[in-house]
Amino acid sequence: MYERYFKRMLDFILSGIALVVLSPILLIIATLVRIRLGSPVLFKQVRPGKNCRLFTMYKFRSMTNRLDSRGNLLSDNLRVNSFGKKLRATSLDELPELINIIKGDMSLVGPRPQLVRDMVFFTEEQIKRQSVYPGLTGLAQICGRNNITWEDKFIYDLQYISDINFFEDMRIIYRTIFKVVNQDDISAEGMETAEDYGDYLFRIGRIDLVTYSRGQEKAKNVEEIIII
Repeated sequence: MYERYFKRMLDFILSGIALVVLSPILLIIATLVRIRLGSPVLFKQVRPGKNCRLFTMYKFRSMTNRLDSRGNLLSDNLRVNSFGKKLRATSLDELPELINIIKGDMSLVGPRPQLVRDMVFFTEEQIKRQSVYPGLTGLAQICGRNNITWEDKFIYDLQYISDINFFEDMRIIYRTIFKVVNQDDISAEGMETAEDYGDYLFRIGRIDLVTYSRGQEKAKNVEEIIII
């Protein structure tokens, strides 16, 4: 009953309150992002949501647009400055996702929305995580955030959707605040950004180059469905 009737209402109310209360902070962050990282202030990216429906997710940008001598974007490590790292460490870059929750694309709690190029490599069991709305935070985030394996992320995601209830959602929100304040498990060891699932599968030899390339091409074609 909670999942069907009350979870969406709670998402809408709490996200609306958060947007109002945090509006001064959002304005300050937007101004600092414009000064320190450039424009546009918001980073928009296509993500798969409930039932694999694509939506545009909003975040504050955390990287510059620095280019190499050939006009190509530099690697993530070279485009993330100290300010961008602080945004990620405090998860303040995620606050615009409150807009996605208001719109009905996301929930406060649920499996985190992964990339399309991750989803194309999901197994039949793993794709079950897409049966619910993705969350601003989730069980995997309080159990390791970015510093756990992909396998563990899927275990936690599937565990969460097996029994969605009010008390678990409140526990996850509380634990998320604790994690953010302590800046725990921001990134995987030795990586500035989380490793894509396809890259991970290819790196450990679970898929070959042909399968990897086909998956990347499929993801590219799917993303072109939405014009950002």
